[in-house]
Amino acid sequence: MNFNLYLSALLIAATGCSAVVVYLCWKRRELPIAVSYGLCILSTAFYTLGYAFELVSTSLETIRFWLRIEYIGIPFGTVFWIVMVLQYTGKQAYIRKWTVAAAMVIPVVTFIAHNTNEWHHLFYKSLTLDDSEGFPLARIVRGPLYYMHAVYAYVLILVGTVLLLRMYFKSAPSMKKHVALMLVGSLAPYSFTLVYLSEVLPTPFDISPFGFVLSGIFFLFGIYQFNLLRLAPMALQKVFESMQDAVVLLDLEHNITGFNQSAGRTIQGLGRKNGIGQPASAVFAANHELLRRIDRAPGSEDQELLKDEAADRYYKVQLSLIADFRSRPTGKMLLLRDVTDAVRSEERLLENARQLRELNAFKDQMFNVIAHDIRDPMAVLLNLTELLEEEASACGEDHEEIVQEMSRQVYSTFALVESLLEWFRSQRSGMVFVPIVQSLSHSVQRNVRLLQGRSDGKGIRIASDVQSDAFVYADKEMLDLVLRNLLSNAIKFTELGGDIQVRASRSGDAFTVSVSDSGTGVPEERLYTLLREDNVVSTEGTAGERGVGLGLALCKEFVRLNGGELWFESTPGQGSVFYFTVPAAQADVAFGDDLMAEREIG
Repeated sequence: MNFNLYLSALLIAATGCSAVVVYLCWKRRELPIAVSYGLCILSTAFYTLGYAFELVSTSLETIRFWLRIEYIGIPFGTVFWIVMVLQYTGKQAYIRKWTVAAAMVIPVVTFIAHNTNEWHHLFYKSLTLDDSEGFPLARIVRGPLYYMHAVYAYVLILVGTVLLLRMYFKSAPSMKKHVALMLVGSLAPYSFTLVYLSEVLPTPFDISPFGFVLSGIFFLFGIYQFNLLRLAPMALQKVFESMQDAVVLLDLEHNITGFNQSAGRTIQGLGRKNGIGQPASAVFAANHELLRRIDRAPGSEDQELLKDEAADRYYKVQLSLIADFRSRPTGKMLLLRDVTDAVRSEERLLENARQLRELNAFKDQMFNVIAHDIRDPMAVLLNLTELLEEEASACGEDHEEIVQEMSRQVYSTFALVESLLEWFRSQRSGMVFVPIVQSLSHSVQRNVRLLQGRSDGKGIRIASDVQSDAFVYADKEMLDLVLRNLLSNAIKFTELGGDIQVRASRSGDAFTVSVSDSGTGVPEERLYTLLREDNVVSTEGTAGERGVGLGLALCKEFVRLNGGELWFESTPGQGSVFYFTVPAAQADVAFGDDLMAEREIG
């Protein structure tokens, strides 16, 4: 067997190795670096395959054919390689459609010039057969376009080599092996080409393709030993350093093999001078809780809360195993996540909840005391009024009329206290909102009757201009309380013989209810603070009436709960108009019990 047959067989073997790498890249094609690397190796496969058959060709025409096969890959391989290096070193920002297109100009010119060389001879000045080695070899006299292609390729190689060397010196020790493997595997074939072109070691055949044999060996070793296709060291290093969580890498003997910038800031005693290569027991000597967590059994993935007393910070600590591609443990990863803000927010919420429970309990107790303190004397007064009614029948009609009026007022007040107490009891487990469809006109009339004693006592006329077909969807007790408070305030601040008007108009899906009076109006200094919850002040009425100052605050809250809003307009000395909105009833909403009774009676 001739020597050229051995060389051809070796190149076919190199092509086979390239095909395996291309297949592995295809399986990892979701990674951009796998795509560029696969195209680079595919271009070398055309080179080695074509030269393998060129070595065993016996005619010039056959050699020209296999040269064309080689030049399917030769012009483009270096461009694919530089793209891969940019991705590998974290310089993806330079990879754009227009930059790749610009980089492809000379390779495309080379490809066209090679395939049309017989017309212009600018790529090869001449191409002849030489049988001096015992088998036919192509003797080539290179033209200017050939040298243009070679110079361009080695400029790209120089740029890529500088990037790889810079990355090698900046990488962590654990990553240097990957970078060195990439550097040697990439430069091997181009080094062979440089030797061949410079004729430092004169050879009768092109040794460049044999560099790809060495390159294939390096890359296959890297893929299976270091899972090279999954790693872009500089990019991973940048991600690792930019992480907000503190990460410390340990070997199985608990020696520190790496850490990110956040870990250096977070963990006291960890730094450039006291870090990598040091045992964790020495670096974390002051942090016994962290050492205890590191000593936990391998494989534990649970998280626990750790407090740094010195810095007054809280961290969620997690220890994970690091395994190689064969699932063999190779080390541990300690992750500390700063959760100080979350812990302190939770503490504040718990404290606020405790205070709210205490305030709510106090409010319940106080409301019960006040309600019962009012109810009990009212019950006694009611009994006394009943006795007076019985005795007044023998004292003449004048006294009987006074007693009957007093009895009506006591009954109304007692009913009000009972209603409030019953409503409060229904709210003890939380603000229960029970909206029903009800007649707005009926609600107004009911509350006007309830306050008729007070209005008649001041000679105030209350008129309602609410249509009988106005139905709203609201909580009955809340609506009554709002109407009662607004009417009560209007009576309180209206002079003797004044007027109060209640109106309602529908706009869209809501009614706007207004209670206007001819009273004293709101003082100018209180116009902008009257509805503020932090400005609860009781004001004396025109007849010396007093209150506790909670009416408007309750009205505003109850209107909001029913989906409306409360506001007012007032001119000092001329009166006020208080407005609130309440949802209009929809046709498909069930009627309240009292409204159903009204409809049946009607």
